[in-house]
Amino acid sequence: MSLSSLKIGAVSARVHVAPSGAMAVAAGTPNYVGGGGCFRHLCTRTQHEQRAFFHISNRAHRRADRHSKAVQHGLPSGNCKLRATRPKAAQPFTRSRGDFPGTERSLEDELTNLSSTRPSRAGLARSLALAIALASGGAMLIAPAFTDAAQAQKKDKKKQEGKAQYSKEFLDAYKPLETALAAPGADVGALKPQIMALVAIAASADELQAAGGLIYNAGANAKDMALQLQGMELLLASGKVAPDQLGRYNFTAYQLANELKNFTKARQYLQAAIDNNFTTERISTADLEITMAEIDFAEGKHAAGLDYLGRAIAHRKANGQPVDISWYRRGVAVAYSNQVIPQVYDLVVQWIGDYPTANNWRDAVNLTRNLNDFAGPEALDLLRLARKVGGLRDKQDYILYIEAADPRRLPKEVKDLIEQAYASGAVSKDDIFVADSLTTANGRIKTDLAELPALERDANAASAGLRTVFAAGDAFLSYGEYAKAAAFYEKSLGMAGVERNTALTRLGIAQIGMGNFAAAQATLAKVDGPRSPIAKLWSAYAAEKAAGGTTSGT
Repeated sequence: MSLSSLKIGAVSARVHVAPSGAMAVAAGTPNYVGGGGCFRHLCTRTQHEQRAFFHISNRAHRRADRHSKAVQHGLPSGNCKLRATRPKAAQPFTRSRGDFPGTERSLEDELTNLSSTRPSRAGLARSLALAIALASGGAMLIAPAFTDAAQAQKKDKKKQEGKAQYSKEFLDAYKPLETALAAPGADVGALKPQIMALVAIAASADELQAAGGLIYNAGANAKDMALQLQGMELLLASGKVAPDQLGRYNFTAYQLANELKNFTKARQYLQAAIDNNFTTERISTADLEITMAEIDFAEGKHAAGLDYLGRAIAHRKANGQPVDISWYRRGVAVAYSNQVIPQVYDLVVQWIGDYPTANNWRDAVNLTRNLNDFAGPEALDLLRLARKVGGLRDKQDYILYIEAADPRRLPKEVKDLIEQAYASGAVSKDDIFVADSLTTANGRIKTDLAELPALERDANAASAGLRTVFAAGDAFLSYGEYAKAAAFYEKSLGMAGVERNTALTRLGIAQIGMGNFAAAQATLAKVDGPRSPIAKLWSAYAAEKAAGGTTSGT
C-alpha cells in the first residue's frame, strides 16, 4: 500500500465552458478537490510497523447546477450539472489490542527486554497518509470560455486586452476533442493521441489552462491518475490559478504524484501546497510537514526524511506550537528500524522531553540498549537511569543490573536494587542467583562502611593514584554520597590515563544526585564516543528534573 491509504476517487461531471474566460467552481457547490473531508485517526499494524492514517468518512455529496450563456464554436452551453461520486470505502482490516486510539502502544512490545543487543523492527512505526479522495465533496473543473475564433485572430492588441488568447490551431484541435470526450461512453484511452497533440500545441497561458482543465477532467472520468496529473500540471503551469486556490491545486498534484509513486514530483507539489498555506478543517500544516518526511521514508531516504522532520519539529517549537507525539513515534520508529544514528538519539531526547512518561522512558532506554553492544560499565550507567525513571520492570532487567553492578563491588547499590525487585514482585525470593547476590551484598556492606573513611583519605592525598581516586568516586556514588563522588570524579579528570567519558558520565550522574542539574547538563554534553547516547539520556533526565518533572522509579 502506498502512503495514500485510500484510492483517489474520480469525479464524474461534464465540462462546462463558462463565458467569463476564467476557471472556477460553480457558486454553491462543494469545495473542489480535497476539501471538507471528515476524518478519523485510526491505527493498524503490519508485520513490523503500525501505521496511522486518515480515513475519509462516507458522506452525501451535493449536486449543483450552474447556468451560463451559450458560447460559440459549438462548445457546450446551457446547464452543466456537476456530479460527484462517493470515495471508495476503506478496505477492512484487523486490529488487535493496542491498535485503537487512546490505547498507547510503546516500543516495549518490540524491544522486549534489555538483554537483547540487536535491534528488532519497531512496532510503533506510524505512517501518516493524507489520502483525501479527489472526489471528496468536490466538483469537476469548469473549463474557460473561448472567444470568437475570428476575434481571437485579430492583431489589434488593445481590443484583445483582457480577453482569452487562443490560436486557431489550438481551437481546431480542442473543439473536436472536447466533443469526443463529452460523448456518452467516450473511450479516453483511444483519444490519447489527440490529447497529446493538444498538449503539444498549447502555448499561451489561456491554452495551457483550457487544455489542463479538459485533460484533468478526462483523466478523472477514466480513473487515469497519470492523465489527471498531466492536466493539473498544465493548470499550474498556466499561471492562471487563483492565488487562494494554488495551495489546493498543488495539494491535488501531490496526491496524484504520490499515488503514482513519482516521489520527486510529490515532494515538489506538497512543498508548494505548504508554501501556499493549504489547510482544511481536518488537515493542518503540521500534517503536511510530516507527510513531506513520509515521502523521503517511502523512497528509503530515511536520513533526509528525519532531517526534514527535525526541522519541522524545531520550527513548531520556535513558534511555541506543540509537537504531536505521533511525529516522535514515527521518527523514532524509522530511525530505530533503520539504525539512523545519531538522529535516533536526538529524536528520542526530544520525545521524552515533551512526553516524559515512564513508558516512554523505558522505551528510550531499551532502544538505546538494543542499538549498542554496551559492556558492563556502560550498561551499568544506562540501567541506573532505567531505575531512576521506573524502567526496571522485568526479572531480566534486574538480573542484568545485578550482574553489571556486582554485589562484591557495589554491595549497597545491589542490596537496594534487589529489595526493590522483591517489593515490586518482578523477582521471586526463590530465585537462587538473586538470593545469593543479596547475601553477598549484605555481607560486604559492613566491611565497605568500615573501609570508606580510609578510602576517602587515600583518594584525597596528593599522591593518590588514578585507580584509588576513581574507586572512591564509584564507591561514594553507589552509597548516594554524591558530593564526595563528584569531587573524586573531577579530580580524576585531571589525571593521566583516565577514561574521560566514563568519568564525565558519572560526574554528571553525581551532579544530578546533588540537584545541580545545569552543571550536570554541561558535564554530560562533553561526553562523546559510545557513551554519547547514555549521556544524552541522562542529560534529558536532568532537564526534566530541572523543570520540576516527576518521572521516578525510586
